Amino acid sequence: MRTSRLSVPRVIVAISGASGAIYGIKALQLLRELGTYETHLVISPAGARTILEETEFTLAQVESLADVRHSYRDIAAPIASGSFAVHGMLVAPCSARTLGSIANSLGENLLVRAADVCLKERRRLVLLLRETPLHLGHIELMANVTRYGAIVMPPVPAFYTHPETVSDIAAQTAARALDVLGIPTPSLKRWAAAAEDSARALLEADE
Repeated sequence: MRTSRLSVPRVIVAISGASGAIYGIKALQLLRELGTYETHLVISPAGARTILEETEFTLAQVESLADVRHSYRDIAAPIASGSFAVHGMLVAPCSARTLGSIANSLGENLLVRAADVCLKERRRLVLLLRETPLHLGHIELMANVTRYGAIVMPPVPAFYTHPETVSDIAAQTAARALDVLGIPTPSLKRWAAAAEDSARALLEADE
């Protein structure tokens, strides 16, 4: 845990137990590169297991990417209070169980409590829901959290960027999620730029 930096906007990154822990890891890396936000990290026990199962990162390596790491069970952590100002929160990935807990304001752990705080304080909350196919219960939960003010963002790959690796796909999705959170990053490949690159490549091929 690094020392909290005064007068620096804070952002919460949470990794729950759904497949796709790499999205949260990439978001932390992008925020570290920006260097303009104090990052607060919460990882669920299932999220920690998924990191080990799906990635080459250790839990300690992921935690080292954040400025402050909070225990999943610590409901007395600063981010559990609305008086602790944060820019917003990204749950990447967001499991169906976490979605249901947020939709029902359960506050059963720090991850869900911090998300609930963002909603009640009218702060931006982005949920990278990682579940497919969806049944009606999932869809109704998504509708409910959307009514409450959250943004549900399934991590759908953007193929107009011509990704070459899984890492490319994850990085673009994480950058897009941060953009939705109101944090633009230089690494985000936007449609206009991608379209211009494609047009340029076609022109060069015709010459």
